[in-house]
Parts: sequence; C-alpha cells; structure tokens
Amino acid sequence: MRRVMHRHLGKVVAGAAIAVTATAVMVGVTLPGNAGAEDGQSSSGTSARGQDGAQLQPGVVEEQAPTGEKGTGRDALTDDELKRAESLALGQGLRERSENARGSRGPQWLSTDLAEQQPSEAGDASAARRAEIAYYDYKNDALVTKTVNLTTGKVEDTDTQSGEQPPPTRAEAAEAVKLLLADPLSAGLKKDYRDATGKALSEPEQLEVTGMIYRVDEENSGPAALRECGDHRCMRLFTKVRNGPWIDTRHLVVDLSERSVGRIT
Repeated sequence: MRRVMHRHLGKVVAGAAIAVTATAVMVGVTLPGNAGAEDGQSSSGTSARGQDGAQLQPGVVEEQAPTGEKGTGRDALTDDELKRAESLALGQGLRERSENARGSRGPQWLSTDLAEQQPSEAGDASAARRAEIAYYDYKNDALVTKTVNLTTGKVEDTDTQSGEQPPPTRAEAAEAVKLLLADPLSAGLKKDYRDATGKALSEPEQLEVTGMIYRVDEENSGPAALRECGDHRCMRLFTKVRNGPWIDTRHLVVDLSERSVGRIT
C-alpha cells in the first residue's frame, strides 16, 4: 500500500481532507447490492425517506417516520403519508413525460418533506398537512417541486426550474459510478484500484463513493466539453476502495443528463 501512495503522489488521498473541503454539497454513498434503488435526502430534516425506505448517508441521523395512517400538526410524515404524497405528485402525467437518472420513465425522486404551514395556519394544530416532493426530470433537465395537500388530496402547487441543482442522491451517485466504469476515462481509477487491492475493478459495489454537483458558471469557467454542466446535472465523484484508501478522481465529471464522462484537466 505504501508503494501505491508514494508512486501516485496524491492519486490516493486521505478521505478526511476531501470530506472537509466539500461537506456542504456532498452526499456520501456506500453502494450496497441494490445500489440502484431510489434514495435521497431531505433539505429540512423533517422527513426524508427514499421510496425504498433506505437510510441516508453516513453521519446523518434520520428521524424514523411514524407508521400511522395520518400524522398531526408538525409531526413527521408517516409512511402512509409519504406513499400517498408521491402517488398524488406523480398522478398528473409527470411519470409519463419525464425520465430518471437511468433514462427510464418517471422523474428522479430527490426528497419528500413536510411543507411549511401557510401564515394563516401558524399555530393551528388542525391545519391541513402538506408534503413537498422534489424530483429531477432528466428528460427536460428541470427540478420539479410539487406541494401536495394531504387533507384534500390535491396538488396545490407545481414549481419547475431549470438550472437548479440540489445535492445528488445515492441513486444518482450509483448511476454515475456505473457510467464512469463503462467509460475509457476510468482507466486510471481501475489501475489505481488494482495497485491498491490486487483485484480488478468492474462493479460499483467495490467502491465507497461521495458525489458532488459540478457546474460551470461565472465563478467556474470549466472546460468547453463541460460547458453544459449546471444546465445539465453533472457530478464529480470522490472514490474510495471499500475499507481502503481514497483514489483521486476529482478531475473526472459525469454528465448524468448526457450519460457521458469528461475531465476538468
């Protein structure tokens, strides 16, 4: 192992240093056997469970959703409310006219949260409970947020924005790893992995990964090949040998919208 770290002069780097530099916009991923399952994170911490109920990234304590049919007041959304909210949100044709990170029909689920109360409802324990569900539509490169009234069963608001890039979910990071491993630009990663383990790297499950949104804008000119990042959903991956050292892949960017891989330098 010492030989690998000296030879690459930083190709295999300390995980702690990476974690400190980009914590605010990164989502940690330990890829399980079912890494493609829909999963995500919450921005408010009120309720944030993936469609498979999977646990969030390491280091974040997730509040267990109640199992009852309906919550009250500002209680976390129950399992039944989560399912109902997502069913209502997808019931207006969104499933048919959108695509997820894998290119399949239906939007990429990002998060489901208990929505804020309206000003007139502040302090009213009997006020209607609403859920806010965020999706990313890869077909149209748009963030779609729907507010569902769980009392009336109606979608009260739909907000669609281009150029908005929330932190990636575990499902998106898993798909990005698959795309990277299938691309010739992963040759260096595979070589470093073999040097570190003596084994070939062929499956995403062999890595622990942290994903970070990459965008080109006024503050980051970026290379011409990645100029669409920001409008497209692009991700840098920080890869780690499972139970081993980090391998530096910060120079690579996966464009999930185009399903392609580019390099920063």
